[in-house]
Amino acid sequence: MTKPKVLISDKMDPNAARIFEERGCDVDVITGENPEELKARIGEYHGLAIRSSTTVTPEILDAATNLKVIGRAGIGVDNVDISYASGKGVVVMNTPFGNSITTAEHAIAMIMALARMIPAANARTQAGEWPKKDFMGIEVTGKTLGLIGAGNIGGIVASRALGLKMKVIAYDPFLTEDRAIELGIEKVDLDNLLSRADFVSLHTPLTDQTRNILSRERLENAKPGIRIVNCARGGLIDEAALKDCLESGQVAGAALDVFAVEPAKENPLFGAPNFICTPHLGASTTEAQVNVALQVAEQMADYLVNGGVTNALNMPSLSAEEAPKLKPYMALAERLGSLVGQLAHGNLTKISIEREGAAAQLNGKPITGAVLAGFMRRYSDTVNMVNAPYLAKERGLEVSEIRHERDGAFNTLIRVTVETESGPRSVAGTLFGSDKPRLVEIFGIGIEAELDGHMLYIVNDDKPGFIGRIGSLLGERGINIGTFNLGRRDAGGEAVLLLSLDEAPTVETIAEAEQVEGVKMVTSLVF
Repeated sequence: MTKPKVLISDKMDPNAARIFEERGCDVDVITGENPEELKARIGEYHGLAIRSSTTVTPEILDAATNLKVIGRAGIGVDNVDISYASGKGVVVMNTPFGNSITTAEHAIAMIMALARMIPAANARTQAGEWPKKDFMGIEVTGKTLGLIGAGNIGGIVASRALGLKMKVIAYDPFLTEDRAIELGIEKVDLDNLLSRADFVSLHTPLTDQTRNILSRERLENAKPGIRIVNCARGGLIDEAALKDCLESGQVAGAALDVFAVEPAKENPLFGAPNFICTPHLGASTTEAQVNVALQVAEQMADYLVNGGVTNALNMPSLSAEEAPKLKPYMALAERLGSLVGQLAHGNLTKISIEREGAAAQLNGKPITGAVLAGFMRRYSDTVNMVNAPYLAKERGLEVSEIRHERDGAFNTLIRVTVETESGPRSVAGTLFGSDKPRLVEIFGIGIEAELDGHMLYIVNDDKPGFIGRIGSLLGERGINIGTFNLGRRDAGGEAVLLLSLDEAPTVETIAEAEQVEGVKMVTSLVF
């Protein structure tokens, strides 16, 4: 049998190549190629191992006629077009926990550097000064650290901070009271955190919900003299507002390892008082680089040689025999989980996945994993179908799996229900033609729709002329409508409208849609 062939296109620990060879793969290490060179070469390879330097575009994927798996040695996969790779049947893997300790330790280092103003003191001392009186620092002992995000990395930061005798409070929509007690921290809301914390450290992904989570208003209303650390993602802080707050003294110091635009050759924060920065070094330790390289080699070799799937971002853990049959069910499950995750807000603690008809006869774990991956993706950019059940358990999400033997209106049906403060919210879907996912019910209202791309979800009064008003608004804004999907509880009552759009609506367009007569709610969705 021909050995799978793997290309390592970015610099990584040489032991990665050894692992590939020991596990039955041929491997080439060719780094530093430009996109055209990689495009010309990639067609002969079954696996592509990368870090951050290689960008896997649709053009490269089109040329990769034999490619089966892409492995990212690290967490972020912004340099891989995952959607396009999925369409080409290419599995995309990462190593979501390989950098956790390293990133957490960098955050602690930034806290200490801020507390004692080490970078500025070092620069002036080496310049021949002896500015001892200019650098009166503070102790971290007894200070309050506020964590925005208390997942894997945030939890490690909490344990290290507690060892430094700090008090730790945390804002995280998924943090349960039991998990907070286990970590030894206090769960609070964001405003409470910002009013109490002496230091704030961010450990959350960049999503529509977290972008500029430290806005100008929040920075200006925070505890005077607060110190801020961000080793998570650029874009979580309004950088211009942070500069103003540093200059006014409202923020006593800030330490950033990440920026909204990288590489950050220019930035408004450069030169601001009491500002420290590093060039995205969170994962840059010898141990982390070795760990992620070895992990990605092990995962990719296992998939190429044995069909095992670990830490895949676009498919669950399953055997090679199950994959063809389960693939359309998992696509449906992920879309249903994503839909209910985008529409149901608050601290959701229970989720139920029901299967009936043909779906009830299949392996339910990949289906559940797909639901959870879709549901939690808006909150974490490292979640996948393999680690989603673990992350759900870690955050205290109670998951119920129910298999019905009964015959229903559909040959196969998957229903996803979450418990909210307003009661249960449920969505359901089926397969048309055995492989085409379709939504058939949303929050008790029957509706048939594909869930794909950019969509607009509207709750409205069922009154004449409404569809025309919405269509006219979008037309005036130059937004093309792909499909209209309608449903209602009863004539003249509450109705829902799902629109597929050729492009994402702007914030301004959504605000205008909310003002259309008869509209109760408008939500932008993406799948």
